[in-house]
Amino acid sequence: MVFSDYFYYLRENGLSVSMEEWLLLMEALKKDLARSNLLEFYYLSRAVLVKKESDYDSYNQLFYQYFEGALTENSVDKKLPEKLMKYLEKPIEQLAYDKDEVDERTDLEYEKLEQMFLERMKEQNDMHNGGKKWLGTGGTSPYGNTGYSRRGIRIGGHEGNQNAYRVITESAYRDFREDATIGIRQFEVALRRLRQYSGKIGEETELDVDATIDATCQNGGSLKIKYRRPRKNAVKLLVLFDSGGSMSPYASLCSGLFQAVNAANHFQSLKIYYFHNCPYNRLYQTPECIFQKSEDTDRVLANLDKSYKALFVGDASMAAWELRYFSGGRDGKVTDTVSGLKWLHKIIVRCGGAVWLNPIAEEHWGSGRGAVTIERISSELPMYHLSVQGLTKAVRRLLGNQ
Repeated sequence: MVFSDYFYYLRENGLSVSMEEWLLLMEALKKDLARSNLLEFYYLSRAVLVKKESDYDSYNQLFYQYFEGALTENSVDKKLPEKLMKYLEKPIEQLAYDKDEVDERTDLEYEKLEQMFLERMKEQNDMHNGGKKWLGTGGTSPYGNTGYSRRGIRIGGHEGNQNAYRVITESAYRDFREDATIGIRQFEVALRRLRQYSGKIGEETELDVDATIDATCQNGGSLKIKYRRPRKNAVKLLVLFDSGGSMSPYASLCSGLFQAVNAANHFQSLKIYYFHNCPYNRLYQTPECIFQKSEDTDRVLANLDKSYKALFVGDASMAAWELRYFSGGRDGKVTDTVSGLKWLHKIIVRCGGAVWLNPIAEEHWGSGRGAVTIERISSELPMYHLSVQGLTKAVRRLLGNQ
């Protein structure tokens, strides 16, 4: 009965599980493939029930929530003393160690690690950083964070050994979520979705032999020629990255996006430029935004037409005057007469479609320093969160598949 309840629990919470998949899991359990072990059942059920990587995080959370009692009773998931947790939040640097000695000492089965961990929790009252036995940081103990051990139980910190506690409670697959901020790999995956849309662009100029034969037969043998859109990359893309200032925290992200876009082969033409806060009279070829490596914006626009789609990447957060000011650019002149907002509008009008990807979570667009400018820019063109899901929506909007 517990497993039937689990089936409905997953479906009620948004995970698409078919009856065929569920019966397959039941058959696997009858053959004892989970070996009466909850961790083994976790891996088995995930392999059978989860269809795509972007659902891993959701499944991890649902699994933990449903089996929370079984996981916490006599488990490492019992609440740690608050004092120890505070210590673990302030790790020290990794100290020197003998890797061979540590590997031999800490190459333990999970059950043994858990038993020893529970014993340590009962005995330990203070922090012991840099050691090899107690909960701590920077040492070679199997328990804590920022240290090294062949096998271990990580508490807090970042990365570490992949054990059941971490896999289930720490959302090890969070980076696969479709609403997660994009990294290089995720951006490449999202860009590949352009393939399914690029075939819908352009005029039908290529002879469709199969369709022509079928149409001719249907027409009593009288020739009836059918055409199709050419099977080639037809997407022309202009990518404009905001660089510097409030975008500094997203510098590595933008670097990753640049690498992913530049490596993609889904475009007939790709042009990449940088700007600071808002496009002005010059667009830059590098993130440093220096005059020596820049181009006149009017000249860039003169080489574009309606076949290009514009993709802006930035937080859209700046002082309101920077949108209205005529010399807001880094290389502006007092003789400039075009404001940042007008430059933005000129690019939008010149291209056959434009969208804006914002790394700030959408729920924060209406508050904070950039609220006014985010609202103003989003009134000029559609704005989406910089995530796999947001990029997919942006691509559909750009290519007219809303």
